[in-house]
Amino acid sequence: MSLTALLVNIFALLVACLGAVLLLTTHLRRQRAMARLAAQSEARAVDQPMLFLDGRTERVHRLSYRLGFACLGLAMLASWVSTRL
Repeated sequence: MSLTALLVNIFALLVACLGAVLLLTTHLRRQRAMARLAAQSEARAVDQPMLFLDGRTERVHRLSYRLGFACLGLAMLASWVSTRL
């Protein structure tokens, strides 16, 4: 294995770890938000409207998921490229 391939593999590993951490933290943040929303909904009367997450929070979660999966895709691509070097 050449030094270039090794460096590309290290880059792929770093990007994959960052993407995985981003996905994990986003998932945990979303779970906490949903649990908080469920607790608020239980305290409300039946005839009041349902509570939903605000649009900004939903957009942040979607963006974080997309970025995390993009990092994993980039890591896979970089790893594949390293096998061709």
